[in-house]
Amino acid sequence: MGIRVVIADDHKIVREGLRSLIEKQPGMEVVAEAENGRTTVQKVEEVSPDVVVMDISMQDLNGIDATRQIISRFPSVKVIALSIHSDKQFVAGMLSAGASGYLLKEGDFRELTNAIRMVVSNQVYLSPRIAGIVTEGYVRHLSEAGSSAHSILTAREREVLQLLTEGMSAKNIASHLRLSVKTVEGHRQKIMGKLKVNNVAELTKYAIREGLTTL
Repeated sequence: MGIRVVIADDHKIVREGLRSLIEKQPGMEVVAEAENGRTTVQKVEEVSPDVVVMDISMQDLNGIDATRQIISRFPSVKVIALSIHSDKQFVAGMLSAGASGYLLKEGDFRELTNAIRMVVSNQVYLSPRIAGIVTEGYVRHLSEAGSSAHSILTAREREVLQLLTEGMSAKNIASHLRLSVKTVEGHRQKIMGKLKVNNVAELTKYAIREGLTTL
């Protein structure tokens, strides 16, 4: 049986390009595409892939939180980050969430196919630039420091924060996440309290800095 791949990226041209290239590889097939993290989690549940090639900066649910949900619910699925970001917080966030690989979009396509084969064999793949940025000790230190959004906020609070900073009203968020408006407002107050900010502008700056959303 071939390696079943899901492609998650908010740019259709990127998804189509990756699909075309991956499906030319012997023993690989693309079984689904997704334009945001929430759809990615749904696709993983529907098609049971071996590997998800995951962008990080996506609307609705970012790649870090989508990876965390996938690894929690479907531990046999491997996630490879494919991103333009080489900043430490993005790398640490993805690896802490359970990703088995991290590549930069500026890399060669052959690197991605090698990474797919490696993670399916239960190995970890980091592109050379990423390997030079982060080590296992650094990721552990970052988690223990308790200073990132992924240690300060709950998973639900991060979801609400991302949707708030993407312009959704409390009512729309409530409908989207199947919560009450009162619950969403409660999450917003808790987020602001934990982050010690007083307005959405400051929340947006924080979310961008932590890789939860992008302009």
